[in-house]
Amino acid sequence: MEPFKTLVRVQYFDTDKMQVMHHANYIRYFETARTEYLRSEGFPYSEMEKEDFQIPVLSVDAQFKTPALYDEVIAIYCYMTKLSPAKMELYYEVRNSETGELHVTGHSQHGFLNGDFKPIALKRKIPKVYEAFEKIYEKDAQFRQE
Repeated sequence: MEPFKTLVRVQYFDTDKMQVMHHANYIRYFETARTEYLRSEGFPYSEMEKEDFQIPVLSVDAQFKTPALYDEVIAIYCYMTKLSPAKMELYYEVRNSETGELHVTGHSQHGFLNGDFKPIALKRKIPKVYEAFEKIYEKDAQFRQE
């Protein structure tokens, strides 16, 4: 079994003069993968907002290995690496979808906020959502290198 995967074709406007995907766009693709990952687990952002919570980015990092090129189909893998009542962390890998060549790895850390942008302890404020996130975290344990 593999982690959640999203496929994306590198568009011309995402590249530089050398037809190499610009480094800043990997962060956008992390967000695409995160959005689709959470949607696949039953948590589209629109539903989270109805529950009066949000998950803003607190930090993000990327380690660049090899370039993704124009028109290449990339696979972005995503899974949860940390979870606490106040925040969570996700891991990403960007690979060539055909060869598996590793392009980028990265992490993003997210806090839990209410609709007024105030930090919340998700476990206490919306326990059913936190319990669902715990199940996702447990399911993703097989992918973490602990």
